[in-house]
Amino acid sequence: MTADRSMSRPLGRICVFCGSNPGNDPAYGEAARAVGGLLAARGITLVYGGGRVGMMGAVAEGALAAAGKVIGVIPEGLRRKELAYDGLSELIVTRTMHERKQRMASLADGFIALPGGFGTFEEFCEILTWAQLGLHEKPCGLLSVKSYYTPLLALFDHAVGEGFLKPAYRQLVLTEEDPQELLEAMARYQPPALEKWLTPETA
Repeated sequence: MTADRSMSRPLGRICVFCGSNPGNDPAYGEAARAVGGLLAARGITLVYGGGRVGMMGAVAEGALAAAGKVIGVIPEGLRRKELAYDGLSELIVTRTMHERKQRMASLADGFIALPGGFGTFEEFCEILTWAQLGLHEKPCGLLSVKSYYTPLLALFDHAVGEGFLKPAYRQLVLTEEDPQELLEAMARYQPPALEKWLTPETA
């Protein structure tokens, strides 16, 4: 039976990857707060890295201000440095960064990357790689605030052109500059037909 591509998928929890710095333009923090508020308004639980600083603090603040549910996942080492956001709906403390990423991924029905640095890039590309390998079929979106991710998208296209990335894998990346449009694209997302290299049991 062919999948109905107009069908919406349930997005009960969305994991947001974002920077622990605020960036140089207030528009970045405003976008993070707007994403948190939008998730809360739609009844979607925010899953994020548990921090109180930078973009992480802003997205949590936006969700909590709109009476949303927020689950933070933070390694013990960062929690000890008092970087955790007090007053979250739930704070999960892990032993390691790797355990943190696995827990966030298992909790989420989809993933959004807001502007950030190396950590954000790594988290988003890892979750994309897991989709490429067949470990999940959850939507992965970039919120390109102020066209922040245009250079990264150009790199992805360059990788396709040079034969390092199959066009089908490029389809795994959803991109919008407006958070509402990104959420709608994620709700409509149907994963491309890909060869499954691994399963969660064999990864």
